[in-house]
Amino acid sequence: MSKTIDNFLKYAKIDTQSDETTGTTPSTEKQHALAKLLVQQLEEMGAQEITYDKEHCYVYASVPASQGCEEAAVLGFIAHMDTSPAVTDTNVKPRIVENYDGKDIVLNEAENIVLRVEDFPEIAELTGQDLIVTDGTTLLGADDKAGVAEIMAAVEYLLTHPEKKHGKIRIGFTPDEEIGEGADHFDVNLFGADFAYTVDGGALGELEDETFNAAGARLHVHGRSVHPGSAKGKMINSILVAQEFQNLLPVFQNPMYTEGYEGFFHLDGISGNVEETTADYIIRDHDRALFEQKKEVFRQCVDFLNQKYGEGTVTAEIRDSYYNMKEVLKPYAHLMENASEILRELGVEPRITPVRGGTDGSRLSYMGLPCPNLCTGGANYHSRYEYACVQSMEKVTELLVRLAEKYAEFRK
Repeated sequence: MSKTIDNFLKYAKIDTQSDETTGTTPSTEKQHALAKLLVQQLEEMGAQEITYDKEHCYVYASVPASQGCEEAAVLGFIAHMDTSPAVTDTNVKPRIVENYDGKDIVLNEAENIVLRVEDFPEIAELTGQDLIVTDGTTLLGADDKAGVAEIMAAVEYLLTHPEKKHGKIRIGFTPDEEIGEGADHFDVNLFGADFAYTVDGGALGELEDETFNAAGARLHVHGRSVHPGSAKGKMINSILVAQEFQNLLPVFQNPMYTEGYEGFFHLDGISGNVEETTADYIIRDHDRALFEQKKEVFRQCVDFLNQKYGEGTVTAEIRDSYYNMKEVLKPYAHLMENASEILRELGVEPRITPVRGGTDGSRLSYMGLPCPNLCTGGANYHSRYEYACVQSMEKVTELLVRLAEKYAEFRK
């Protein structure tokens, strides 16, 4: 088994799920378990300048420049340690399906959980390769422990192969990316890279230099509870008003019906009763003007319902999360060009696609660290149907090593 896969199987079993409700960094203390393991492994493999931010759960380290490459640009690789709150990360049981036959994969026979080709047809493209899956009761955590494992394997390879020429390599591991807070306490100055890549993408070959513009919105509906036997003309059922709000939003601007550059409103969670209901939304669009329009539509829906049911019935808090990194990355076209060139050398056709989600690299780019996104070899993230391809992950590790070598020639 390769070091990449050995690392991943070990990391996947560690519960690092983040939690957007805590208001702390890290949002969950259990993320420190992986951080501590990474620090230990980095020390054992001889990495330098290891920094463990014990308060906020960030890990930084360096691979020193090869002799003669001390003046090369400093290249960074970044991945996040947390996993999504969407599906549990407790008691992950990763297993390898060797020589996948292109058919449905029974993840859990007892609970009839099946990874069906009909539902996820792209999996058939991996016929003959080895896939890592779970028992269907948890997510796998390839988002982004695959990226962490690949970076760690690349670091160990570079440290044990001094004949490989490269400049100084900086690595960083972050908490809380899944809840949009991965860059909150990232120390760009301490990191000290001229530019970097996040290793946080999907299928092998995917490269991304643009993301959504993103906002989070919390809707509060204040109803009026009255005994249903005498409620006529008096009750305001906050659950139904929240439902009405959802029905006012454009039907087809929904994640279930969008792809590519199409933005959306996503109802991510809802709870309440007749008296009060709270709904959490995310708002996304690659185009900044359309993004601003979507936020305005959201506000107009609030205003309409307040006119109908009375001022203060519905309130909304909208907070921007991050912006499309495309504009910031334009002067650094070499980052995408070099990654594309190396993928072709590895026999993989690069596919430059927009991120239909977020990445630490989006915020980091606006913080002064140009940072496009590389693939990891995983798919079906935030799902019990998540899987990762062994051969793809190993190629990503090779991609990282070759990028390090490529930038040995790139001067500051």
